[in-house]
Amino acid sequence: MKYRAEIDGLRALAVIPVILFHAEFEIFSGGFVGVDVFFVISGYLITTIIIDDLKNQRFSIFNFYERRARRILPALFFVMLVCMPFAWMWMLPSQMRDFSQSLVAVSLFASNVLFWRESGYFSAAAETKPLLHTWSLAVEEQYYVLFPIFLLLAWRFGKHKVFWMIVLMATISLLLSEWGWRNDATANFYLAPTRAWELFAGSITAFIVQKHGVQKHNPLALLGLAAVVCSIFLYDESTPFPSIYALAPVLGVVLLILYADKETFAARILGTRALVGIGLISYSAYLWHQPLFAFARIRGPNHPGELLMLSLSVISLILAFFSWKFIENPFRQKNGFSQKYIFGFSGIGLVTFLAVGFAGHFEKFKSRYTVETFAGWRDTNECAVTHADDFENSKQRLLNRCLGEKNNFILLGDSHAEALSLSLRHTIERRDGNFLSLIVNACLPVLGTSRTPIQEECVRSKKDYWQFIEKTNATVILSSRWRLYLIGSRFDNGEGGIELGANGLNTVTGSNRDIFSHTENFIKGVSKKRRVIIISQIPEAGWNVPVRKAKLHSTAEITTSYNSYVDANERVIQLFERLALKPNINVLNVEKLVCNTLVEGRCMNTIDGFSLYSDDDHPSPLLSKLIANQLSTLLHDEWVEQKIHHGVPPENYGKNVKTN
Repeated sequence: MKYRAEIDGLRALAVIPVILFHAEFEIFSGGFVGVDVFFVISGYLITTIIIDDLKNQRFSIFNFYERRARRILPALFFVMLVCMPFAWMWMLPSQMRDFSQSLVAVSLFASNVLFWRESGYFSAAAETKPLLHTWSLAVEEQYYVLFPIFLLLAWRFGKHKVFWMIVLMATISLLLSEWGWRNDATANFYLAPTRAWELFAGSITAFIVQKHGVQKHNPLALLGLAAVVCSIFLYDESTPFPSIYALAPVLGVVLLILYADKETFAARILGTRALVGIGLISYSAYLWHQPLFAFARIRGPNHPGELLMLSLSVISLILAFFSWKFIENPFRQKNGFSQKYIFGFSGIGLVTFLAVGFAGHFEKFKSRYTVETFAGWRDTNECAVTHADDFENSKQRLLNRCLGEKNNFILLGDSHAEALSLSLRHTIERRDGNFLSLIVNACLPVLGTSRTPIQEECVRSKKDYWQFIEKTNATVILSSRWRLYLIGSRFDNGEGGIELGANGLNTVTGSNRDIFSHTENFIKGVSKKRRVIIISQIPEAGWNVPVRKAKLHSTAEITTSYNSYVDANERVIQLFERLALKPNINVLNVEKLVCNTLVEGRCMNTIDGFSLYSDDDHPSPLLSKLIANQLSTLLHDEWVEQKIHHGVPPENYGKNVKTN
């Protein structure tokens, strides 16, 4: 296959935005499309190699896998090996366990499946996973395993039919990705079936080049380059991906491969010495950047600043040069390492990382840190619904077992509500109340709203939940991370605590009305039929409080600025102040529990050394109990008023109240 310098330049155009996107430079908001560029290039190159070998009747699966092992495994194994001591030195026990699991998954070419199950690509937890980026390698490896076998078996039907088979598979995969982002965005992002069309796009391009060669067409080549570049700067985390939106960078790469002959302006840009040089080391650069960024976030007590992240980006390129020169290149040379050596090296490496990974998973390695953990805080009662699928088939059972004729309470909300559920249940059941919790994660519990991009599970689940609530006489308790949905940005405490994870979880109304007005009107509408108790916005910390506490090795309390909380939540605070004045609505003000209590102008993250948070925003069991006490006080005061109204003497007030 003839060498094309512009393809190495295209690799540079892929890897640089990926690195700077992960370094959190906002201008590269769509830098993640660099992975899609890599997929198309891989599909093109691999298919070209296989077609050439099949045409010349020299194709061997065994030799193909050997070449892939030489290309991928040495640098990957080296980066994994370097990560291990730093993981042991700097990671917390839970992080060490996750890292160990990733060693196993990478070794089995299944890290995309692991990270799909663990978290979303744009979530806070994802940014501290050193091997997160290997998900894309797993997708490519799965393609490398299956696609050559498909071509080998299908080749007998003729090149023309094989081409249209690939077109059909690409179309199905693209349609699946369109369905996937609406129904399971995380699976859609990580898994091969919804990514395959990007690799197949490269394969289709290879067939076209085989037949017609590379054409010289300046306008189309420039259009392709513009499509890739515009995607990098115009897309962001809220863009559904992969989906038809991914057609822009994917078709952009296809146009460049087809029409960027070396004499075109686009090819001359991509063929510059700097871009080609970075393209040559792009694989190693991709391998190095994520561990550097992840360990910087893990090690430091504060969020890494732009200067540090830019420095680490440069360091990733320097490390990439050395690993390319001294690891990648030597292993690619057949006269340096025999086929037998390569397969032996691969087998030993895989077994070693599997052994280390399983040992870490079963906690055979003790972390150097200890951290406050909150195991057992989840509400496992049969009257706690955490998945909409569980709810669909159990509505009647929930009505019969969880609710009674009176004194019914239904908690509705997201993961914040889930964290509060157990404490609220204990409080209500001690007063002979009936309690049911209905949880839908990452979803504002207000009808007529949806996140952008639309999450079908959120819309469907809360519709089902509210229809169920309409059939009851229950008081509704609403708990949510209100600010994240209503305003759409992550929290920055102004003191180095910048919450990890993507912005863009903003929520919109179906008619594009103001989300605050819509939320206020919806809650007032609900209050006309039943009592509503709102748990206000829990002041966010900005940093993972238990982790910060473990790293600082200090007995001093951790606090954040009250003014930062107010500035970030001003409209949310005003919303609940207005609602608190309405009849049949009570607001439990969490701010009063943690802000301006022990230290004026500060919000407490810890009290007496115990964390009020399980991470940077979710309440710990301690804060959950304090919030439950607020509810208990509210119910007790009303209960006393009722007793007085009915003439019950004070000495008999507590006779029907359960105690632990």
